[in-house]
Amino acid sequence: MGLTWPGLWLKRLWVLVQVAVEVAMGKVLMTLFPERIKKSILAMGEKTGMTRNPQFSHDNWIPTFFSTQYFWFILKVRWQRLEETAELGGLAPDCSVVCLSGEKRTIWDFMHGNRPLVLNFGSYFHPIADFLIIYIEEAHASDGWAFKNNVDIRQHQNLQDRMRAAHLLLAKSPQCPVVVDTMQNESSQLYAALPERLYVLQEGRILYKGKSGPWNYNPEEVRGVLEKLHT
Repeated sequence: MGLTWPGLWLKRLWVLVQVAVEVAMGKVLMTLFPERIKKSILAMGEKTGMTRNPQFSHDNWIPTFFSTQYFWFILKVRWQRLEETAELGGLAPDCSVVCLSGEKRTIWDFMHGNRPLVLNFGSYFHPIADFLIIYIEEAHASDGWAFKNNVDIRQHQNLQDRMRAAHLLLAKSPQCPVVVDTMQNESSQLYAALPERLYVLQEGRILYKGKSGPWNYNPEEVRGVLEKLHT
């Protein structure tokens, strides 16, 4: 945050080197010790529930790790974190979002008085808070870092693509509004939301800032924050 363009690009270059080394080492270790690496990745997958889905086996996603598509996606996530402006206790960025009706609004439009607002980038319901699902760019697009046996959604080329994909969320009957990020990925950028992330806002400030998913996406932490507010 607050980096000059030369400083930002120097940091991006350093991150590029880091990710390249990590992916290269991962590929080598996957080749030399496939069972050990697979066990390690499965242990991380336990945190997200991926390993408990009988229709989505580990063979659908573990082989995609350390691929070229994996490299570019991880690089995008790491670069995004260099420019995030959402800080715990600070003023929450008021980004533009688009309702599925096409109406343009901002995140602050969904705050009501001193009620907490939970931002779910990535549903969850609680009687003492408002919730907002913000559908951002697809983490595992079928023409990007794709998993087998996953939903077939290509990278969004325009707002209509993104809104059509977001309508799939409505089939799960979320008990809160669903909006989409702009094609400039404004909210995803400012909140460093890729691939998924949780925040709790209250009266315009960031009360809780979750870690990046999927391994550290933790709705139980949000539940704890809301229950503490209610007591």
